Amino acid sequence: MLIVYMFMVAVNQMLWITFAPITSDTARYYHVTDIQVGMLSMVFMIVFIVMSFPASWLIDKYGIRIGVGTGAVLTGAFGLLRGLVNDNYSLLLTAQIGIAVGQPFLLNAITKLAARWFPIKERATAAGLGTLAMYIGILTAMLLTPYLAISNGISGVLYIYGVVAVIAAVLFLVFVKEHPPTAPCLPGQEERSLVVDGLKDVLSNRGFYLVLFIFFVGLGIFNSVTTWIENILSPRGFSATQAGVAGGLMILGGVMGALIMPMLSDRYKKRVPFIILALAGSTLGLVGITFSANYTVVLLSSILFGYFLLSAGPIGFQYGAEITYPASEGTSNGLILLVGQISGIAFIFGMDSFKSSDTGSMTVPLTYLIVLMVIAVAVSFKLKESKLLTDS
Repeated sequence: MLIVYMFMVAVNQMLWITFAPITSDTARYYHVTDIQVGMLSMVFMIVFIVMSFPASWLIDKYGIRIGVGTGAVLTGAFGLLRGLVNDNYSLLLTAQIGIAVGQPFLLNAITKLAARWFPIKERATAAGLGTLAMYIGILTAMLLTPYLAISNGISGVLYIYGVVAVIAAVLFLVFVKEHPPTAPCLPGQEERSLVVDGLKDVLSNRGFYLVLFIFFVGLGIFNSVTTWIENILSPRGFSATQAGVAGGLMILGGVMGALIMPMLSDRYKKRVPFIILALAGSTLGLVGITFSANYTVVLLSSILFGYFLLSAGPIGFQYGAEITYPASEGTSNGLILLVGQISGIAFIFGMDSFKSSDTGSMTVPLTYLIVLMVIAVAVSFKLKESKLLTDS
């Protein structure tokens, strides 16, 4: 169950970030501006804001098979359509919107699946693997897209990815199951309040507002840095391929972090110390990405940034679900991802607006993001440990 879910999520994220490592080539191919290419990614964040609550409601009301299945069908259908209309920017953007509608139906179910299929002592690990799939999809696109674009052209890239999307959707629909043979949690912990009722519990929780601020900063920075990775590095003389490698290593670091950090969090029954560590470590990595002109340092900083920032995702998702219990996991997870999409849009436009008009350098807006990360680190010290975890 976890494997087919991970594959579906990975493909959806691969379609989201396809154009980030080939921004300049895409702009030339479609005769559009860089910001229009960025819109192919930003549309996912915009649509997420609109569709997050409906997706969470559908997942809570009708379960994983129908809720996540909806996202799988949309990703497969519009992923293939994207490959068939690849020479028209307007139609391509329409297909991106279709895939983007499916995204919250997939991502908002991460902690729902973990709670339904795994005991609480394994849920951060399960959420980590589910989140890991996001990073694998992004990593694949970052590393593979520049090379596929060289050998097959942009049209070939979109067609190949479209076929993969259909395969992923079919596999998910064939193998998805709603419940495990036996419930993994204690009696009385199976039921959750639905979205509307759960929102009352979530929004009355002061600690959850701190989590939302941390994710507002962290996810926003991740979305903006991955979207503009080529534009961040090109003013310092790095090529699109080098930018793709840096972005790929960033996600590779995240893959390692998502494997290691949540398991340690489960083992020691602690969430807060790992969230603090993740934010502090990723801040150091962002400093290197922002200021270094040495490619080796940029690569090492990318790994550091990805390892810590992306490892905070699954731990934070699970922490948010635990401190807002009995609200549905889909509700807390959806809100966390929602604020990250809002900040992602703001940061992406902000980075483009504040970049140097002469050289295109993004050092100034990146410096602002570093300051926000430092504030997020300070806020993380105010978090209190999850009682649901420590009492288990």
